[in-house]
This record gives sequence, C-alpha cells and structure tokens, in this order.
Amino acid sequence: MEKYNWDLTKIFKDEKEYLDTLNTIKNNIKEIINYKGKILSNSDNLFSLLELDSETDKLITKVYVYSYLSYYSNTANSKYQEYKEQANDIYNSYASCTSFITPEIQSVSLDEINKMIDSDNRLLKYRFMILEIFRLKKHILSEKEESLIKNISSVLNTSDEAYTALNNTDIVLSNIKDENNNSVKLTASNYSKYIKSSNERVRKDAFDSMISFYKNHINTISQLYIGSVKKDCKISEIRKYNSTLEAGLYGDNISTNLYNTLIKVTDNNLNLIKEYYDIKSRVLKRKLHMYDTYYNIASCDEKNISYEEGVELSNKALEVLGSDYIDKFNYLINNNCVDVYPKDNKRSGAYEWGCYECNPYVSLNYENNVDSVSTLIHEMGHAMHTYYSNKNQEYIYANYPIFLAEIASTVNEILLSEYMFNNTNNIDDKIYYLVEFLDKFKATVYRQVMFAEFESIIHDKCDKNEPLTKEILCDTYYKLNVKHFSPSVIVDDDIKYEWARIPHFYNSFYVYKYATGFISALVIAEKLINKEPGFKEKYIEFLSSGSSDYPLELLKKLGIDLTLESTINDGFKVFEDKVNLLKKYMDEKGV
Repeated sequence: MEKYNWDLTKIFKDEKEYLDTLNTIKNNIKEIINYKGKILSNSDNLFSLLELDSETDKLITKVYVYSYLSYYSNTANSKYQEYKEQANDIYNSYASCTSFITPEIQSVSLDEINKMIDSDNRLLKYRFMILEIFRLKKHILSEKEESLIKNISSVLNTSDEAYTALNNTDIVLSNIKDENNNSVKLTASNYSKYIKSSNERVRKDAFDSMISFYKNHINTISQLYIGSVKKDCKISEIRKYNSTLEAGLYGDNISTNLYNTLIKVTDNNLNLIKEYYDIKSRVLKRKLHMYDTYYNIASCDEKNISYEEGVELSNKALEVLGSDYIDKFNYLINNNCVDVYPKDNKRSGAYEWGCYECNPYVSLNYENNVDSVSTLIHEMGHAMHTYYSNKNQEYIYANYPIFLAEIASTVNEILLSEYMFNNTNNIDDKIYYLVEFLDKFKATVYRQVMFAEFESIIHDKCDKNEPLTKEILCDTYYKLNVKHFSPSVIVDDDIKYEWARIPHFYNSFYVYKYATGFISALVIAEKLINKEPGFKEKYIEFLSSGSSDYPLELLKKLGIDLTLESTINDGFKVFEDKVNLLKKYMDEKGV
C-alpha cells in the first residue's frame, strides 16, 4: 500500500525538475570558478562566494539524497543506478572545481579574516565555519593536490561500492526451516527474527546460513576491506596526521584519548557481560554458543506487533518529550516519509537520510516484533533530529555531526524500553523487556566497542606497514570475541568471519559513536523520565543545534562530559543495575 512507501516526489516532482537542478548546479559551479583569486578582494566577494557555494552544496545534497534513496529502494533498477552515478559525478565535479576555496581562504591569517567578518555583519554567520577551516589548515593540501584527491574520490570509494553491491544485491542465503519445520527464505532483514528464535536449531541454522555466505566470499571481502583500510591510511599519511585513528576523529574535534579510554573502560567491565551470559546459560542449562546470545530467555512468546501498533507504542513512550515533538513525529509518519516493509532488492537494514528544505526519510524492514518497534523509534529519532536541525539552523550548520547522530535515536529506544517495562505487571514480560534492554546495551556498547578495537588494530597495522591478510583479519576478530565473551560463551570458530558482514567498517571509526551515543542517551533519558525541570527544553534545543558547535561542547550543555572516565563508567553502572534486577526476577521464578 502506498502509505507504507516513500514518496520521493516531495524532493523532485519529476525527472525534469531533477535534470533542471543538475543543470543549475553545473551553472553555479561555473560561476563559483569565476571567484578564483578574488575571494578575499573584499567582503562582498567573500560573502557572495560563500552564499553561492552554500546554495550549490544544498542542491547537490538534494540530488545526492534523491538519487541514493531511489537506488536503495531497488538496487537492481538500472535507472536508479544511473541516478546514483549522476549524483556521484556532479558531486565529484563540484568538489574538484571548488577545491581552490579553502586554500585561498587559508592564504591569509585568521586575524585578517576576522577583521573582514567584523566589518560586514552578513559574514557573522560564517565565523564558526571559517574557524573550522583554519583548525583544519595543517591537514589541508595545496589547491592542486586537493583537486587531485577530489578528482579520484569516486575511485577511492570503489571498495565501499563493491561491498554494498555484494552485501545487498548479490547476497543469497540458504533456506532454513522455521519452528514449524516450514522452509523459509533467510534474508538480511529477517535474520534478526530467526537468530532470536526460541528453537535452538533455528538459531543455529540462521547463524550458519548467514556466516556461510561471508565465509564463501571471504577472499573477495577481505581484499575489499584491505583496500578500504589502505585508502584510509594513505589519505591520513598524505594529510600529515599522526595516525589513521587521529584522522578519523579529527573532524569532530575528538581526541584519540577518548577512543582509547572507551575501549579501556569497556575492558574493565567485561565481567558484567559475562555475568549476564551466565544467567542466560542457567536458563538454557548449558553454556551458550555465539548463536544463542540473541535469544530472549523470558518464558513468554515473541510479541507480534503490527506497524500501526508500533507507532502507537512509540507515541506513548515519547510523551515525556512533549506535544510538539509528538505532533512532528506523527506528521512524518503520516506523510510517506517511512518505507516500512522488506522488498526484493531493497537495501538491507534500517537508516534515515534527509536533505535541507525537505522532510527526512526513514527506511525500515519491519518484521512485526519488538525489535522492529525499537528500530522504528530509533530511526524516527534520527528523523526528528534532522527535522529540528533543518528547521532551526542555516544550511551550513544544519547537518549535525555523526558523533551526535546516534544520541537522539538511542534516547528514543531507551524511552520505549522503560515504557514497556513499567507498563506491565507480568514478571515474564518484565524479564523480556529487561533482556531486550541488556541485549541492546550489549549490541550498542560492548559489541560496537569490540568493532572499534578491531578497526583500531587493523588500521594500526596498516599505519606500521605490517601485512594485512584474510587470516590476520579473521584471527584478530576471533581473539576479540574470545576476550569479550569467553568463558561464559563458547566462541564458535566460524565467528571469525562475522567481521565481513559489518558495512560500517567501510566508514572508518564510525562504530565507536554508537557506544558514546548510547552512554549519552542513558543520561538524557533518565533526566527526561525524572522530568528534571527545564531539561526537556534543553534537549529540544540540543536537537535543534545541528553542527553550530563542536559535539562535545553541545553535550556539555546537557551536563554530559564524555572525556571523563566516570561518565562512561556510569553507563556500565546502569547495565550492572539491570543485570542485578534480572537476577532478582530469575530468583523469584526459581531459575
């Protein structure tokens, strides 16, 4: 039904408007080039150039989002593949032709630029952006070198593009038999359903089927990932960073100390995840295998929750955010901004993407279970963050940094979890929601930090010119699983291939932000639930802030300082308290 699908005509009403916009962009690029060598001649030139560049970038983002959302809705459609290539081409052309702007602005001192800004009020809105340009100065190359890198950017992304095609279009998983012994087609979308099955055989078959695909393609995927890592390392070296990790964090103004502290504090709390898995082992009356870790040990059936019921639950859980938030939430839900159900050749997983002056879009692969509701409210958290930022910030500051991107979504998930837990008196249901929360914490903190450590180890080897092979990739990943989960879990040998199914590895040093986002979200959700005076308004202001300041500074306005070990430890204290509560309920049941 149409109400369950995107309406991308709200971005471009037809192909003519799309093509006309491409032409406008091309004309704007020609006009921008005319400013070369003249940007700093006077404040009028600087302002006019920045305005034109901002408008052009906004149109390119619109084309890019439209093209990729079309492609992601059907990755086998040749027309959409062409759209995607057009978007890449126009972006690369823009990036190459405008590569002179940053070096030219950096050709004078910051004091001179500040004087120009102070003399022309129109330029005040660009001050923070220009300060950022100067912060990056030591890592910016000459105009010629910047142009060269941008010209080959599409080539540098080949590994990512090839992996995306393999992981979404070419992936074929073997059929498995469900709990009723019926043959079912396993997909990336319904895998989460079967890996949580109460039937051990189904869980194992789903795990084996999924891992088999990546095991059978491990040579190809290893080369793709090694190529991506080498690209990261070479760009880091060219831009004179001390390490690839530093390069990956520099854009958000994040110190490598925070990254390493996150890993250290997680390592110090591994006893808690092992304690949690010991509880699961008690229920199953045997030691867990890797394919058992997702199983909810509550003695109640999987909840069957329709999409409409999921929306209703989300509304109730989010009431603490106020009527304005709820109204905007439902406006997006009811205006074809959500693509709800799985389809052939649709991109797997779930995500949100938007462009300025258009509503954000959310893609789900809804499977009528609690996890699907959690995914819905998570992705709508992203959408609301985008909506508020776009409505309250100039285009240049509307796009909030990735470091903050997982916070709003995770706040929503935590609010849902607390709502479900507090609105049942059934002990089995309470256990169910507790386990759902603990598994979410495991997936978002423990697991993502393990991924982050994997990335750090592999990139460090590359930085040191050590060889990278599929054996090294698999062995590194296997040892990390042993460290995180053994001896409470039998670390099955085939888990060593699991790294090959993680698409975020092609966007280096992204995954740790899930963990910092979750820890930040725990603090925010607690303050919202406790109705701390004035905090709801502060939080909406945070959602409206975009990239108007550095991410750690925006979080400090909410009373969250992620540079402190104590802040990260507080997150694990919540996990510990929930584990102890689970123990209490299990003892009451005599398990």
